[in-house]
Amino acid sequence: MVRGEVVMAGIGGMGVLVAGQILSHAAFQRHKHASYVPSYGFARRGGNSEYTVIFSDEKISSPILDQAQVVVLLDSSQFGVYESRVRPGGVFIVEKSGLTADRERQDYKLYMLPTMEIAVSMGASVLVGLIMLGACVAIIGSISQRLIEAELRIRYGDNEKSLARNIEAFRRGLELGKSAK
Repeated sequence: MVRGEVVMAGIGGMGVLVAGQILSHAAFQRHKHASYVPSYGFARRGGNSEYTVIFSDEKISSPILDQAQVVVLLDSSQFGVYESRVRPGGVFIVEKSGLTADRERQDYKLYMLPTMEIAVSMGASVLVGLIMLGACVAIIGSISQRLIEAELRIRYGDNEKSLARNIEAFRRGLELGKSAK
């Protein structure tokens, strides 16, 4: 049985929820079952934002997880909170800018990536979610680049400039993830 679990968290306005929607739609194209559970504060920008995506060929008994195989964190100030959400043997992918917390556990693989730096160099910090999604796809390998890009085309296909920018962000993340492995 193939099962994937991804939690991505950050601050509203970073593209966390968009990345989660795209991942869940792509996962549903490859697996029989996929769930997407967003969680966010009342503030559209600046509030806490998180999603959980589970995909499997078997039924998903609950879309709620205490710990996940993969945790992706866009706001490094929350490192201590989200480290406990990584399942032993799992993967923790963290935006490295501003990271000051020390690692308390050694039973997972840690990737500290400069995704915000890339997003800012592209002119839009909101792209950090898609850059992190690309890195996540490259590192875990359970959802294909082709499926994610197909979902990006569905979502942004009516706006060529936006589509090109979002695909570029995703691909920059893929390159970053491949080089980090």
